[in-house]
Amino acid sequence: MESHQLLAVAEEFGSPVYVYDAAKIQSQYQRLTNAFSKVERLRINYAVKALSNLSVLKLLKQMNSGLDTVSIQEVQLGLHAGFSPDKIIYTPNGVSLDEIEEVARLGVQINIDNLSILEQFGTKHPQIPVCIRINPHVMAGGNSNISVGHIDSKFGISVHQLPHVLRIVENTNMDINGIHMHTGSDILDIEVFLYASEILFDAAKNFKTLDFIDFGSGFKVPYKKGDIETNIEELGKKLSKRFNAFEREYGRELTLTFEPGKFLVSEAGYFLAKVNVVKQTTSTVFAGIDSGFNHLIRPMLYGSEHQIENISHPKGKERFYTVVGYICETDTFASNRRITEIKEGDILCFKNAGAYCFTMASNYNSRCKPAEVLWMNDKAHLITKRETFEDIIRNQIEIDM
Repeated sequence: MESHQLLAVAEEFGSPVYVYDAAKIQSQYQRLTNAFSKVERLRINYAVKALSNLSVLKLLKQMNSGLDTVSIQEVQLGLHAGFSPDKIIYTPNGVSLDEIEEVARLGVQINIDNLSILEQFGTKHPQIPVCIRINPHVMAGGNSNISVGHIDSKFGISVHQLPHVLRIVENTNMDINGIHMHTGSDILDIEVFLYASEILFDAAKNFKTLDFIDFGSGFKVPYKKGDIETNIEELGKKLSKRFNAFEREYGRELTLTFEPGKFLVSEAGYFLAKVNVVKQTTSTVFAGIDSGFNHLIRPMLYGSEHQIENISHPKGKERFYTVVGYICETDTFASNRRITEIKEGDILCFKNAGAYCFTMASNYNSRCKPAEVLWMNDKAHLITKRETFEDIIRNQIEIDM
């Protein structure tokens, strides 16, 4: 999207506002499928937690995407968006057996990452196909906060516990139709990811009736100029060759599955906020915006860097600014960042705001959540209304005092 288009969205719908470029989502999906075009059976399950808006889900459904879900509510969102149950996989962590059984009744693919739950579910429902999430103990990502393949992770069943898994499967006679791993976000080293894949292939040999092997995702996207990213094309070439060889060795048709979230929607997203105040202290120039970590928490939570541009004055002289929010906490988006000269009333654009941004928003400080807009076919479509004070108190019950 161009700056003048983004400014038009901010003018029409106010600020702060999230904007998503449909064309970018579509091109990222196509890029991934092209990279694995040598695989006969490929399935992309979009990770709903990255951006769960119904209109975005419908856009992905048009591209024949499936869904990766982590809660019964995400499953319900997928069904509401028109996805058939067989196009949804449910990979929870730390949920009750009751929730897993409720999702299973909806006809959704179950993925279990816990020995205790695996045994309980297999004992009660041996006829329901189950995928098993293996922890390969490999960290292919960079940030430890978003890497889930390490040995002390709460996610997955340790590959070293495979004998226990096989004992449970034998004792319950349950149907294992898939095997899964997820090493974490921001994959930096393809060779490390391929190494983890070999661990998954070795584990898969223990199950004779698999329909699919799910390699998770976590593909890194560039967050700033010159930033590194996962080389999807190289990964596609190398993993496709290895997968096809394994399929022949396995002797049964298999589907190669991924569950990308950030890769599909991160670069498609823009967060627009208005500058409320420019404040000079003894050593810092602050640009205070009409937002905070109630709307975009990733810089504070993960230390993530979002490129910030002053789209109101893109050709101005650059100065150093510390961009902060209006929350009564330390909500610093960027420190001493070079940005073209900022004046009060300017619109700042945060890039890479499509994944894990709006979905992690809150009402902290009793602030309202922003609107969401989908830019599609050169037109802005409002897909989530800006909250009002009435929305904040809607579910509160006032008692007589």
